[in-house]
Amino acid sequence: MKVYRENRKFIKSWLLHLLTIIFIYTNIFNIALVASQVLNKNEPMFISRSEAFKFAVGDTITLPCEVTNPSSYMLAWKRGIAILTAGQVKVTPDPRVRLANGNTLQIRDAVPSDGGDYICQIATFEPREITHHVEILIPAKISHVTSGGHLQVKKGSPVRLECSATGNPMPNITWTRKNNLLPNGEEKFVSSSYVIENMDRHKGGTYICTANNGVGQTASSQIALHVLYPPEITVEQQIVYSGEGQQAELSCIVHGETTPTVSWLRDTVPIDHQNEHYIMDGRGTRYTLVIKRVRSQDFGNYSCVADNQLGKNKKNIRLSGDPRAPVIRSNAQSQWRDKYNISWTVDSYAPIEEYKLYYKLLSNNPPPLGYGNHLDIHRPQNTDSYPNHANYMDHMNIHNNQYDSFSSYSTLYRRPQNTDWTDIVLQPYPYTTHYTQGMSFIIRDLLPDHQYEAKVIARNRYGWSDFSERFVFNTALIDTEARDMEVKHYTSATSSVFSELKWLFILKFSLFALHYTNAVQLNLC
Repeated sequence: MKVYRENRKFIKSWLLHLLTIIFIYTNIFNIALVASQVLNKNEPMFISRSEAFKFAVGDTITLPCEVTNPSSYMLAWKRGIAILTAGQVKVTPDPRVRLANGNTLQIRDAVPSDGGDYICQIATFEPREITHHVEILIPAKISHVTSGGHLQVKKGSPVRLECSATGNPMPNITWTRKNNLLPNGEEKFVSSSYVIENMDRHKGGTYICTANNGVGQTASSQIALHVLYPPEITVEQQIVYSGEGQQAELSCIVHGETTPTVSWLRDTVPIDHQNEHYIMDGRGTRYTLVIKRVRSQDFGNYSCVADNQLGKNKKNIRLSGDPRAPVIRSNAQSQWRDKYNISWTVDSYAPIEEYKLYYKLLSNNPPPLGYGNHLDIHRPQNTDSYPNHANYMDHMNIHNNQYDSFSSYSTLYRRPQNTDWTDIVLQPYPYTTHYTQGMSFIIRDLLPDHQYEAKVIARNRYGWSDFSERFVFNTALIDTEARDMEVKHYTSATSSVFSELKWLFILKFSLFALHYTNAVQLNLC
């Protein structure tokens, strides 16, 4: 029992001491907490927040660091481990750095290396800080172009143009072509490279790559692309028409890279530059051979020959004394039902000695027009005895409902003509030496309301011309002109007209006699 009392007494004593210790430490903690709160009321606090800034090269970098209660604590600006400022003292030797408006950090004339993190720190027992991130925007700058801006490529080869640029942000590259579209027809192409397949001289020129990232001015560089190719020749006229005593000029357009050497041949014989009968000249890509005073022996074939390191080319030109192809001048619609007045002109230095006129009926003519349901036509059983161009007489009866009787009319029919060419040889008259000559001719015995094709060639002492262009004319359904014209001859100075009124008189008299005979026969019946 005694032991029990002693143990109970010890436990009470121990609990009393424990409670005393807890009470003391609780009061000390509360006192320390209150003291700490009182002291913290005087520590500086940041007003500015951490931010990311972008500045272009050359700008002034401005970084804010606003705090409350700054007086009793030191503020410092750091970049990495380097201290830029401490309080109001500038530590860095960089003359571009300064403090403005208290603790705002400024860096003049920003350069790309100024990019990075900047720390504003308060030197408290546990340092407080904010971090600003600076990005420097750099204008685009071309750093590389293919072959330093000059490139030579052979015809038929592919080529790849490259263009590199620096800047922040990374620039976009755009390709254009000076004074021209790109070979694929586009105005521009966005890429760091541009590929051209199967090069030829038309794809050469100056190509421009332009870099742009939205910062400052764009940057550009040029690539002069030269295409190396053998000579290419085109002639202005494959046939040059001239006459004796005239001056004739033969010309060819020559392209080539490198620049070709051009010479002239008469048939296969080179023409001597020293020959005073000729003048040879070359200006740009146009080369000419002038024959001062043409002789009959000068007519013939000439060749323009071009030669460079990559090849040789030749094109032929013919100097001709022949007439040019005639030009048909007449109206395509005839005024008559069975004839057509065709006229033409031709240019020839020598007098025209002969014409050939060709004409034919076109096979696509429409069928003859009908005259109604009451038309009874009685054609001759045999028309073989009629010539191709002749007319024959037939009759048709037309029922007249108004008078309930039949009237008899005479009508003309033509045996169908074939569609072969008919040719007529014509002698020019009067004889003329004018450069522009011509004539007209009446083609007779044609079908009414039909379509024909005609062409003409002319001959002088040197040969035949080419055919005139295809010419199509139409005959009228009925005559709209009461007079006819004979053959006319044209020159650049004169023309003559011959009247055919006598044919009109004969035609009218025949029609009158025919109707009179029919009337007498009806009365006798």
